Amino acid sequence: MSGNMFFSYTVLGILLAVLTTGCSLSQENRQFRIETKAPMDQSNNICRYLTRVAYEITENSLADIHCLKDWQKVRPPRYAQFLETMGLVDVPASGPRPPLNVQITGTIQQSGYRIEKLYYESLPGLYVPANLYIPDGITKPAPAILYLCGHADTQKVHYQTHPRKLTQLGFVCLIIETIQLGEVKGEHWGCYARGWFHWYSRGYTPGGVELWNAMRALDLLCQRPEVDADKLGVTGISGGGAQTWYLAAADPRIKAAAAVCGNSSVNSHIFQRSIDMHCDCMTPINTYQHDYSDIGALIAPRPFLIAAADLDKYNVIEGTREIYRRTKKIYQLYDQTDNITLIETPGGHSYHKTSRTRLFSFFLKHLMGKNIPPSKVGDIDESDAAMLSAEQLKVYVAGPPADDRTKTIQDTFIKPADPPALSSREQLNTHREKVRQFLREKTFSAFPRKPSPLNIRWESRGEDSDACNRRVYSFVSEKDFRLKVDIRLRPKPGEPETIMLVLCNPDEYHGDSERFAAHLKQDGNIAYFEARGVGETGWSSGLQRYLRRAAAWTGRTIASMQVYDVLRCLEVLRTLPESKNQKIALAARGSMCAVALYAALLDGGITTVILQNPPATQNAPSRPDGRGEAIEMLNCLRITDLAQVAGLLLPTNLIFAGSVPDTYRWAEDLYQMLGVPDAFQKVNPEKQK
Repeated sequence: MSGNMFFSYTVLGILLAVLTTGCSLSQENRQFRIETKAPMDQSNNICRYLTRVAYEITENSLADIHCLKDWQKVRPPRYAQFLETMGLVDVPASGPRPPLNVQITGTIQQSGYRIEKLYYESLPGLYVPANLYIPDGITKPAPAILYLCGHADTQKVHYQTHPRKLTQLGFVCLIIETIQLGEVKGEHWGCYARGWFHWYSRGYTPGGVELWNAMRALDLLCQRPEVDADKLGVTGISGGGAQTWYLAAADPRIKAAAAVCGNSSVNSHIFQRSIDMHCDCMTPINTYQHDYSDIGALIAPRPFLIAAADLDKYNVIEGTREIYRRTKKIYQLYDQTDNITLIETPGGHSYHKTSRTRLFSFFLKHLMGKNIPPSKVGDIDESDAAMLSAEQLKVYVAGPPADDRTKTIQDTFIKPADPPALSSREQLNTHREKVRQFLREKTFSAFPRKPSPLNIRWESRGEDSDACNRRVYSFVSEKDFRLKVDIRLRPKPGEPETIMLVLCNPDEYHGDSERFAAHLKQDGNIAYFEARGVGETGWSSGLQRYLRRAAAWTGRTIASMQVYDVLRCLEVLRTLPESKNQKIALAARGSMCAVALYAALLDGGITTVILQNPPATQNAPSRPDGRGEAIEMLNCLRITDLAQVAGLLLPTNLIFAGSVPDTYRWAEDLYQMLGVPDAFQKVNPEKQK
């Protein structure tokens, strides 16, 4: 149907006037029977659902690896996937890198060693403050250890006891600060505290910047004449412990790694809700539903020491044991089980003398070839006399460089895709398929590989006051969720032609969707649909922050789950006798417009999309408390944005009711340029009452 035929007089009224169907019950309807008791096969509980999928992620980690050949075959693509989930997509992870431009701002001479205060340029304008501890009397290159700070104020000051001890043992040791708590305070807490959930849409995690800075720190060490570049180690606690996993997995130059209190399984983080307490740097963008053991496998068979505290509230010991056990499986394939060790210490999230001395002994053995037992290696010196002040260790003695972008690196580390330049239908079709493929692999990869049977049930029937035949069906969208679609059949003669699927909104007031449809002046068939998180399957707004972060850690988002629900609902409409031969229009308001656009793009069979007050972009922050609209979808901004998705629906009829953000001008121009301007409509539904 052409745009002119579809909109022959003022807009929506005409579009939906063709929505007609008969009211009589056909023989085909009788295959569905009315349910008189609640089904027991789905919980419709989002927390239970996320706990289940988190459990499956942990259980499936490395489960397909049965021999060394299996692992060697999948290791290269999984390594590439890991770098991608850390956000290393726009930096030169391999090949030539920009110069470090190391600047030494001072030196402190201590008994037996010196400390060089320096900073380096990880990327143009991204500077990293550091202290380099160098033993006196080095006559040949020595092994070096990179110390990665956890979440403590005055980073290199707080953790100075460890590089000092390592230097006293003969290692060169570089301690670098994070972008969050160093001399320049950048951002780790975007999703955690500021409502910057668009980080997920960007594919951004601050852990990726920290990983990149650590890789550049290894570049720095390899350039130093005092360092043996073939004998590099890494260690850290908490956030630094997580970074130890990341760096050892990402950079083969690491020959030995010791991570302290830095990890637990996805299952434990979701089930115990410890993710609520974790900084955003602790979780990759989990596009491929991996666990920490998948990261640990990339470290094998190099020496790896894992230290954990048995009362760590951030990383429960049971989860750490699980990922250790699964990682050890890969070491077994290499016949190198002696190279991986789990140390458990009493107490909370902290070092213990046992973990420290085992760590020192570990590095002496694997980087220096010295077998000195922990009982003989000695512990750190925390006396006041041994500690240097923040002022003494300060790197930016004259202030940070004027062009430092530590505070804004989250805005540029991953560059969102620009709207493409499309000038022909052929280019449009090619780009649309490229976008669909990207989205299937990197945004909606958590969609079930084997969809559950729809198991459609007829829940209720009746007649509304306006003589509509009302039929409510339920179906299984995904295991754990049975959702309802409410179909209104108008008393019109003739064969049905089109049905409009209206997406209901979270927290909408009773009747809002019906009033929205009424403003469109339609008198044909309508189906109202509540995706998960809407209506009967909704949840408390106070749970929203947890759900958004937990969902992302399992490789999905609230919006991506709702997209899946809509796609399944479309399957149902094409199955039911009332609608299976009808064309389908899709209508949404506000945040659900994002869901409608992506569902229409993936489905490919929607004739009309009606949007009232759609969001301008997915590249915008949310409320700091995590409540309200949740339109983020993993990695989507790396390939597209809402306005571009709208344009890619061409020649689908697009109707904008209410305000239209300027960002959609790209889509309007595309419709104009490719010869279907009438299919792009702007209307004010209030004027059609």
